[in-house]
Amino acid sequence: MNLRYMISKIIRMFKIPAIRNSRIHKSSKVTTGCTIVNSTVDKYSYIGNDSKIIETEIGKFCSISNDVTIGGGQHPINWVSTSPIFYKGRNVLKKNFSNEDFVEFKRTVIENDVWIGTHVLIKGGIHISNGVIIGMGSVVTKDIPPYEIWAGNPAKFIKKRFSNETIIELEETRWWEESDAILKKYSNYNDVKKFIKFFKSREKK
Repeated sequence: MNLRYMISKIIRMFKIPAIRNSRIHKSSKVTTGCTIVNSTVDKYSYIGNDSKIIETEIGKFCSISNDVTIGGGQHPINWVSTSPIFYKGRNVLKKNFSNEDFVEFKRTVIENDVWIGTHVLIKGGIHISNGVIIGMGSVVTKDIPPYEIWAGNPAKFIKKRFSNETIIELEETRWWEESDAILKKYSNYNDVKKFIKFFKSREKK
């Protein structure tokens, strides 16, 4: 193995994630250089290197790539100034000229089995539904319905992953809530129809 590559890997290992006021499920993984504030990450989800997650709920089985930013503050656009000096709360300038209320952070929700590509930016307050795929480099400013693929700047609808009927059936299975034992028992994950049939047969028992 190349010595320079090995050294760079070792250096990266020392970029410990900065996690504050957040809950990360023990089965999930936050990799090097990440910043996570006031957020939750549910089971079997991972967050790639150097990503920034603020005021966000991340569901189960989500795949979040490197250099992704989710959530973050906003500024008032209809006031005299957009500066945080003119509303109450702590800010980087450590000064307030006004004590007016302003909601700086909106809660962002990423549901289950969502795949987010490299260098994606997701605006605070956005709701990303189950099974969504977001292409690399996208800037997401709108809510995204279940099992859709979006990409671009600003991100736009590309296509649905499955038919409307299949999407409804997948959502009804709520497979992400199943135990590890059940998910290990089933092995044919490359056939969506058989997968749905399996979970429907379990409901009848």
